[in-house]
Amino acid sequence: MASLQDQLLNAGLVDKKKAKQLKQERRKEAKVRQKGQTPLDDSKEQVKRNFLDKAERDRQLNKQQQEAVERKAIEAQISQLIKMNRIKREGGDIAYQFTDGTRIKKMYITEQLQKDLVNGRLAIAKLGNDFELLPSSAAEKIMQRDPKTIILLNTYEVSGVDEDDPYAQYHIPDDLMW
Repeated sequence: MASLQDQLLNAGLVDKKKAKQLKQERRKEAKVRQKGQTPLDDSKEQVKRNFLDKAERDRQLNKQQQEAVERKAIEAQISQLIKMNRIKREGGDIAYQFTDGTRIKKMYITEQLQKDLVNGRLAIAKLGNDFELLPSSAAEKIMQRDPKTIILLNTYEVSGVDEDDPYAQYHIPDDLMW
């Protein structure tokens, strides 16, 4: 009786080339089985590893996208807070100087706005390339979201008068210009 392979060849269902290839694959599988490994186990492990790696990459990408969406939402909230609470400073004649990073910037404001800035009732916020005056309450809300946006927010602390201070009886004005 002829083998199944010979029968398939005679029937014309398989050609010689395909039969030879199948025979070589069976020999390879037999050698691997003799060594104690199965090629199917290796390929299953590889597929499982690939699946886990892809899942981890997808998680990281999803996390990055979520963080970008949150950043944009916070920036939109900050922009909206600044636009809603900004104080107009038209007709100012006093030059108020402040630092933006390593640069010194100048803003012309009125005397009342200057007093409010010095006493901590107003703050300076950066919106794009412009600087806006805000009430300190709005500035504190913005600082909770992004402290870099608020350029200047003075805190007015009442310090106790030293009993031994010889100049305690003299009042020093807050808006003293040197």
